[in-house]
Amino acid sequence: MDWNRDQIRQRLLVVCGGVAFYCALQRLPTLAAALRWGLGVLSPFLVGGAIAFILNVPMGAIERALPLGRGRRKGLPKSLRRPLALILTLAAVGGVLTLAVCVIGPGVGEAAGSVTRQLPEAIRRLQEQLAAWEAALPQLQTLLGDMEIDWTALSQKAIALAQKWAGGLVSSGGGLIGGVVSGVSTFVIGLIFSFYVLLQKEKLSRQGRQVLYALLPMSWADRTLEVLRLSDQTFSSFLSGQCVEAVILGTLFAVSMTLFRMPYALLVGVLIALTALIPVVGAFIGCVVGALLIAVTDPWQALGFIVLFLVLQQVEGNFIYPHVVGSSVGLPSIWVLAAVTLGGKLMGIAGMLFFIPLCSVLYALFRDFVKGRLRDRGVPPRKWRDPPGGGA
Repeated sequence: MDWNRDQIRQRLLVVCGGVAFYCALQRLPTLAAALRWGLGVLSPFLVGGAIAFILNVPMGAIERALPLGRGRRKGLPKSLRRPLALILTLAAVGGVLTLAVCVIGPGVGEAAGSVTRQLPEAIRRLQEQLAAWEAALPQLQTLLGDMEIDWTALSQKAIALAQKWAGGLVSSGGGLIGGVVSGVSTFVIGLIFSFYVLLQKEKLSRQGRQVLYALLPMSWADRTLEVLRLSDQTFSSFLSGQCVEAVILGTLFAVSMTLFRMPYALLVGVLIALTALIPVVGAFIGCVVGALLIAVTDPWQALGFIVLFLVLQQVEGNFIYPHVVGSSVGLPSIWVLAAVTLGGKLMGIAGMLFFIPLCSVLYALFRDFVKGRLRDRGVPPRKWRDPPGGGA
């Protein structure tokens, strides 16, 4: 059988790919270490790209709202709209964070003051309990006297254990300081990088398209750009929907707690709005913190707050979240829950935020693939639309 040049090239690529995959399996630890090193080097740029993508959503809306001067029409020059939109976006984000800190900080301070005021009463109750146990001390001393315990060896082991813990604490403290410094520097570099990306996003997009069409076949480049456009639309819709859902849920809690005369209504509402940015499970984190704050003042009101949370959580889970977030990314509610669970297991909180739009993109691509296959094979809709047996 005669093979042409393209067939030979395809078979060589398959063989070389198989060999490379086998070698990779034999050196997985080395590849994992190299991957971690590469991610560490690129982490400022990855963080900057993530920041730029998040800020691009409100910045795009602000930029479109700014008037553009054309001819005799009064407005901003095109060269000033982008920088002004970026400045207004940073001011808006900083204002929201400042407002959250101003609301949460005094509330936490008040709760800490309440705990401090109630501490003497708790100590008094503890002293009464210790006095009640004092009657059992003679029997306890007799029991200890009958037991043969090597107190010298026990004290030496305790000292050795304390020294080990102290050494670990010192080393972990040094690692913690180094990690904080490294994290701050990575964030600052990433933030500066995000400014460059946002100010020159059209130029970077044009250069990226040039690279794709230069390296890939035309059909592959078209398909890649189609997937990237779908991903951008899905991720942007998810961020917008998640923010809207968090604001609605926080407002519901603030209003409901005010109506039921519960303490820390505004504080808990803001706290739940911030934690609700974490999909599905974030509100539960806010519930735990809010219940602890209220329990310091009145344990019965904390119980009422938990009941209120369960009711509002049902409203949010069945009506708000599927319609606001699920519809914004085109993902059914059951797959939203699956995406949150899988992302949380693999990557923690970041995985929860990332996997919903990612699964939405995969869902849309697979849905189009299945519909195309059904259309190509000529399967009539009644075969898959109606239930088996024609039942309801």
